Amino acid sequence: VQLQASGGGLVQAGGSLRLSCVVSGRTSNTAAVGWFRQAPGKEREFVAAIRWSGNYSFYANTVKGRFTISGDNLKNEVYLQMSSLKPEDTAVYYCAATYFSGSVMPDDYNSWGQGTQVTVSS
Repeated sequence: VQLQASGGGLVQAGGSLRLSCVVSGRTSNTAAVGWFRQAPGKEREFVAAIRWSGNYSFYANTVKGRFTISGDNLKNEVYLQMSSLKPEDTAVYYCAATYFSGSVMPDDYNSWGQGTQVTVSS
C-alpha cells in the first residue's frame, strides 16, 4: 500500500485546513487509515483514524471536536478536516495504513506517506 498526503500549509490560529491522503496499491488487507503528527523534538502522536470499510472513526482527545476524519472509498482517499486550529497543532502530519482496525500506536501502522507540514501562527 502506498500513501500520499497533501494539503498542509500556513494558517492563523482559529483557521481551518483539510488534509488529503490518497491510498493506492493493494488495499485488500487494509483495516484502517490513520493520521499522525510529529512536532519538532517530540514523538509521533496519533491524531485520528477511520476504518477502511465502514465509517467508524476515533480521535485523540487533543483534537476531538475540532478535527474530522472521513473517507471516500471510491476515490481511495482519506481526509482530515481541521478546524479551530491552535499553534500547538503545528507539526508534520502523516497518513498511514494498518492491518489493525482500532490501533492508535504508530508501530501498528505498516505503510506511511511522506508527511505534509501544517503550521499554525498565533
